[in-house]
Amino acid sequence: MAEPSALSIRDLAVQFRNEQGVIRALDGVSFDLRAGQTLGIVGESGCGKSVTARSILRLIDRPGRITGGQILLDPAGPQAIDLTALDPDSRQMQQVRGGRIGLIFQEPMTALSVHYTVGNQIIEAIRQHRDLSKADAKAQAIALLGEVGIPHPQRRIDAYPFELSGGLRQRVGIAMALAGNPDIVIADEPTTALDVTTQAQILGLLQRLQREKGIALMLITHDMGVIAEMADEVAVMYLGRIVETAPVERLFAAPRHPYTRALLRAVPSILATPRQRLSTIGGAVPHPGLRPTGCSFHPRCTEMLGERCRREIPASVPLGVSGGASCFLPGASE
Repeated sequence: MAEPSALSIRDLAVQFRNEQGVIRALDGVSFDLRAGQTLGIVGESGCGKSVTARSILRLIDRPGRITGGQILLDPAGPQAIDLTALDPDSRQMQQVRGGRIGLIFQEPMTALSVHYTVGNQIIEAIRQHRDLSKADAKAQAIALLGEVGIPHPQRRIDAYPFELSGGLRQRVGIAMALAGNPDIVIADEPTTALDVTTQAQILGLLQRLQREKGIALMLITHDMGVIAEMADEVAVMYLGRIVETAPVERLFAAPRHPYTRALLRAVPSILATPRQRLSTIGGAVPHPGLRPTGCSFHPRCTEMLGERCRREIPASVPLGVSGGASCFLPGASE
């Protein structure tokens, strides 16, 4: 029996308006994040992954705005909330942001103030969402630093972010994301700025915390290797839309969308012959303001079916257990 959804996104649309017109950053995004599981959101830069995360937390910068759809928190529960109906600056949204949903940023220095110690920042986050004295909050902050693997937490709590390595700063970022005891954690490219060894340590830490705390983890990445290691289910994004959803084993064994297949072909293989050229995806992700007609991927697709792909938009991906692909190829959406 499938776990209930902790978060359901339905037909989410986000637009940015500028002098040139309206840019559709997200165009009907739908997916489910199930309780206690890890959903991987994968795609190239510019596909809308981070905009999706910021939309969930109502952190879209002006002139961007949500123009349609729903973001349903605990959709089957007695306290279900549509986050799109809340004022981003309201007390209720502030309690959700950091309390029920934690966020781990791509670069921890963007989330940590250089003017305050890491302890002050974690204590503030704890007291924002829990009714604790400053002394109790400090004890909890020290415990969190230890929980995320920072050595000598009693001493490190008085350190400033610039005194810590990139890996330790990211661990502080994880501690801050956990400060409000959230049910959901969104990790936006949490290992991008780290060396390979530290990346593996951070991913292992996220796996352990997700398993021990039963957190629903939404992991945003462009790295298919990270997806294979971490995810239970996968949503593949391209130019503001979900083009394929699947359990992770099925996605790697039998990808249905040409974009997913292209991403997998571009992953370096240990079985490759010496000096073998890496496979690449021709072209680049178009600017959202220059969205192609028909299927958004057709200008780069090596499997397109002709005029139908150029003119028609494939149906949205089904949200069933086995997933599907937004594509006209036979068998893609079965």
